[in-house]
Amino acid sequence: MYLHLGQSVVVPHEAVIGIFDLDNASWSRRTRSFLEKAEREGRVVLATEDLPRSFVLCQHWGDEPMIYLCQPSSATLKGRMESGWVE
Repeated sequence: MYLHLGQSVVVPHEAVIGIFDLDNASWSRRTRSFLEKAEREGRVVLATEDLPRSFVLCQHWGDEPMIYLCQPSSATLKGRMESGWVE
């Protein structure tokens, strides 16, 4: 199964490590530092043309973790994961 993140970006369910609300998670200095480091290393994918509301942390077959910034809320993405919904 795949999770649709927006802008024709899909990731396999088994690659998803976590789904996070961007507003709540970015309060933490450590989270902001993690996201900034990932961006410098080219491991951030923008899956929206709008202001992102959430981010999804994925591990693809032993590669470095990737971060996908996306428009759907973390609750919406969680619901898609639980229902197996694919757009």
